Amino acid sequence: MNEWNINTSLPIDYTIKISNDLFSVNNNDLLQTGEKKENMRRLIVIDKNVYELYSKKILNYFNHYDVKCSIVLLEGGEQNKNLDALMYLLSEIEKFGLLRRGEPIIAIGGGVVLDIVGQAASMFRRGVPYIRIPTTLLGIVDVSVAAKTGINFLERRNRIGSYYPPIAVYLDKIFIKTQNSLEISSGMGEILKMAIVKDNKLFELLETYGEELLETKFQHEISDEVIERSIIGMIEELEINLWEKNLKRLVDFGHSFSPIIEMRSINTENPLTHGQAVTLDVLYSCLISKSRGMLSSEEVKRIFATTKRLKLPLYHPLFGNSILLKESLSDTMKHRNGKQNLPIPVRIGKSIFINDFKYEELIQICEQLKEKNEK
Repeated sequence: MNEWNINTSLPIDYTIKISNDLFSVNNNDLLQTGEKKENMRRLIVIDKNVYELYSKKILNYFNHYDVKCSIVLLEGGEQNKNLDALMYLLSEIEKFGLLRRGEPIIAIGGGVVLDIVGQAASMFRRGVPYIRIPTTLLGIVDVSVAAKTGINFLERRNRIGSYYPPIAVYLDKIFIKTQNSLEISSGMGEILKMAIVKDNKLFELLETYGEELLETKFQHEISDEVIERSIIGMIEELEINLWEKNLKRLVDFGHSFSPIIEMRSINTENPLTHGQAVTLDVLYSCLISKSRGMLSSEEVKRIFATTKRLKLPLYHPLFGNSILLKESLSDTMKHRNGKQNLPIPVRIGKSIFINDFKYEELIQICEQLKEKNEK
């Protein structure tokens, strides 16, 4: 019997650029990708709330450069990251008559909108280019770097998705100005995650300036360093493992117990944002470390105190439910091919992976988290 082996590779090269005042008519960064010709067109997919705030400036920008644009509005929020939104967007792309290579879709919004657009781009004509413009702190420090796209399915976060990076990402922290404190605090949960798992200097910056960063909506003199350290940390972890061939990933810190709990919380009296759910997972994992004699009591105290100063939750009833946590970990293990691969800090800024976490230990940590909340 004849046998053939195909061995090929796909080069991946995309730019992540801080571009201040991106939609100023004096800034042409956004038009450096795609075909440059007369009668340029762009399909722009925008979060509805962002459009209400910035439509005048965005439309003026494209009018100034004589670019004909078609606007598609999407709702943000995890509850809207679903098949209906995906199919609606695919139909709008078809109506626009998008060229396969020369007209990159421009996605403007938070992580939900960026994920939906990325998923649609990966599917339409088996792949068309797109550009990410995150408008939330969480999007800037997290979604901006990753190659992943996705939508929620059957109450599971990002259960349907693909690896399909954008051709460019433009970061403009001016958008953070119009976020509310809850959204900014949520974004800081992802920064806190990276700080504890691999960057002690970043943690010290949050510990010292976290409240000021929150109060000034990241228009503080230290904000650029905090954002840049977060992004560099993500790049260091993701660039060498973009397709997740290695399922031991430090960036999964905060994502071992939280995904199912985040989705279950959506319709409760106390819904969790993504950053809040990640933070509670981080705290839970830090208590695992302390119980095993790794993180010191003083380090755990500093972590909880910093979390509180960032206006992030220290407890949620669903994180006190050992049955739900066991279900969450079981689902995570499927995602990690049967392994726990739990990232656990041994000290602030340094971590290991464990694969021997037992249900009895899980119950004990639940109680410890609850006790800390009651003090």
